[in-house]
Amino acid sequence: MRIIRDPYFIAPEDRGAAAAIGNFDGVHLGHQAVIDLTRSVANGAPLGILTFEPHPRDYFAPDAPPFRLMNAATKANRLEKLGVERLYQVPFNDALAALTPEEFAQTIITDRLGLTHVVVGEDFCFGKGRAGTAFDLKAFGNAMGFGVTIAPMLATAAGDVSSTAVRQALADGTPRIAAEMLGHWHRIDGPVITGEQRGRDLGYPTANMSIDGLHPPKFGVYAVKVDVLEGPHKGTYDGAASIGIRPMFDGDVPNCESYLFDFSGDLYGTRLSVALVDYLRGEEKFDSLDALIAQMDADCARARGILADV
Repeated sequence: MRIIRDPYFIAPEDRGAAAAIGNFDGVHLGHQAVIDLTRSVANGAPLGILTFEPHPRDYFAPDAPPFRLMNAATKANRLEKLGVERLYQVPFNDALAALTPEEFAQTIITDRLGLTHVVVGEDFCFGKGRAGTAFDLKAFGNAMGFGVTIAPMLATAAGDVSSTAVRQALADGTPRIAAEMLGHWHRIDGPVITGEQRGRDLGYPTANMSIDGLHPPKFGVYAVKVDVLEGPHKGTYDGAASIGIRPMFDGDVPNCESYLFDFSGDLYGTRLSVALVDYLRGEEKFDSLDALIAQMDADCARARGILADV
């Protein structure tokens, strides 16, 4: 997959794709249906995704609480696995935000990227003030020479599939409902960072990861599947993870600490992908370290039982 980050300097071979347009946060089943629909109408053109970095919500509300389900790198990896050939990561800046819907269609879709066909969801809005609708885009396509397909909203037993609904399921501590909408486990990806190494002293050495910039799941303890993505310990491990601020130790910066079952080795600097399978309990402040260790023993035993069937 080729990633194109500047539509104003684009190689000729990167023009002319059929592309789905959107933010694709989480790459959930609705997004996957849009990608499949784009593939079906590509008519020999490369399969593309037109998305924006930073996310427009980050641009308009930089001080709002973190909300992203995926960072840009994780999203790109997921899209590549789905067969996307061209990923247009258009910078969302003052100039782009100022384009009217018609100017966006003419400048970005037609003049710069030369897209042959675009696919959008029925709730798609675009242009300055989100004034343009999917049906406006269809009219622009007719006038400017590119095809437009409008994809219907996808629904599952868990309800309408959307990034907002996935965020709510995670905030509720129901990662299996999130997974029903995502079509995969929700994952926290990133490098292992140096922590305070308290887990090692307790007999539970953990791999610490930042969740800065990501929508935080409900704080607490989870049964997890951990993919070590590189290095001599590369592979998949069962485990238990604590996500939150560590009230037992008066923490204040949320992170993700994963204990990998039956593992021994150094993971510092290694990239992990932690899949949330089940929520076990909320964060607690215990009366003693012995009480904490006893609860961790119980958490791990329960997680082993859950993950044996996953």
